[in-house]
Amino acid sequence: MAHMLPLRNKRLQAVFMATLWASASLPAAAFDMTSDAPISVSADSARLDDAQGIATYTGDVVIAQGDIRLTADLVTILRNSEGVSRIEASGRPAHYRQPAGTNLAATDAQAQRITFTVDENRLTFEGAAVIEQEGNLFRGERIDYDTSARVVTAEGRRPGEAEGRVEMIIQPRSTRTEP
Repeated sequence: MAHMLPLRNKRLQAVFMATLWASASLPAAAFDMTSDAPISVSADSARLDDAQGIATYTGDVVIAQGDIRLTADLVTILRNSEGVSRIEASGRPAHYRQPAGTNLAATDAQAQRITFTVDENRLTFEGAAVIEQEGNLFRGERIDYDTSARVVTAEGRRPGEAEGRVEMIIQPRSTRTEP
């Protein structure tokens, strides 16, 4: 049976988050900029500003690398001299999906804004953020995931609000053994 845990105390949030993510592994990275696998982008329209290093895609945008998918209404990709530095996606909501891999469960996430910052190895989900993996669920206004350190931080309130909550559903570990 799943349990919903509304948490107000930041220390309790950190402890419960560590417990949740210790039992369910997040993906190692969003998009792999060191991989030989290309990142493909499709959209209804695109604007490329090579001098500024900015590409803007609008309308049913799909970004994929292998089986990793990011879908949104608007995506901006920023490049520097080393390549892609940041991917910013927004939608109602934007969706991120990374299928199961070796020793990793599939991850499904959605938020109004999803940002992948390459140099910091950070995925940020903002605005009604939800991350689900193997029935475990994280919900908050903002969820940050440091993909290198494997640290998750969540906030339940919007800026300027006095209160907010982070909510989690944590599935119990199965104790049944198969014959």
